[in-house]
Amino acid sequence: MQLGFVSAILPEQTFDRTLLIASEIGYDCVEVCCWPAGKADRRYAGVSHIDVVHMTEHLVSDIRKTTDATGVLISALGYYPNPLSPNSAEADAAVAHLHVVIEAAYRLGLAHVNTFVGRDWTLSVDDNWPRFLTTWKPLIDLAEDRGIRIGIENCPMLFSADEWPGGKNLATTPEIWTRMFSDIHSDCFGLNYDPSHMIWQHMDYLAPMRNFSDKLFHIHAKDVRIDRHRLNQVGIMAHPSKYHTPKLPGMGDVNWGQFFSTLTDCGYRGPVCVEVEDRAYEGSLDERLKSLRQSHTFLRNFIPN
Repeated sequence: MQLGFVSAILPEQTFDRTLLIASEIGYDCVEVCCWPAGKADRRYAGVSHIDVVHMTEHLVSDIRKTTDATGVLISALGYYPNPLSPNSAEADAAVAHLHVVIEAAYRLGLAHVNTFVGRDWTLSVDDNWPRFLTTWKPLIDLAEDRGIRIGIENCPMLFSADEWPGGKNLATTPEIWTRMFSDIHSDCFGLNYDPSHMIWQHMDYLAPMRNFSDKLFHIHAKDVRIDRHRLNQVGIMAHPSKYHTPKLPGMGDVNWGQFFSTLTDCGYRGPVCVEVEDRAYEGSLDERLKSLRQSHTFLRNFIPN
């Protein structure tokens, strides 16, 4: 396995500087965020460390020189919009940029693009399904043609008032994954798996790795702490932000020894990238760098150099 981090936590840094930071700390890889230009509508969105819209041969060459010089690989290109938004302009823009990201990954010789399936949060899963198929079958056809594996993160995207009640991502449960991978059967369609999202949904986070071992394309290492006192006050029907908090690996409810034991038993040997969303470390660049160092120190217990 290769230990990395998601570049969204360093929005003010250049691509070169981000990989240099990764090298100095001791990371093996970075998932590089590639959002289109424009203002972000949520935390950790809108970050772009590679301008995939203007992917010139000169840029491709420079990127390869940086990875060679630092010894840090690109684990995946990351872009996490809502391709099934009820706002057609938003959905169309998301799909169009996903095409661009897939093409950029191909030109860079990469294997992975990570994203969300999306969802119209005002509709049921069944009512979302026809649009899911018409949107995603062509995207996976393109990925197959380019030899790119699409990893869908399992985050419900249910963190703000406008995401209630359905969330902005269909791909949240094993039942839905089974249906997705049955209806779009492809070796290029899989998971960017994050155990923390299972925990705050009160679900087993180990069994899905065994049951979907052939669909584990990429892993996010994020922890989460459930506030049991608050949960007892507000109940599981409350907005999830009222009873859970994203944390650095080792500071929440994930048993990382069991997690990596299961992951290795499943035969996974790919990237594991820290996704920092811990507000306790967001006060300054120095604090965010500390979060990357702390996460590296902790996770090297399970992913040796």
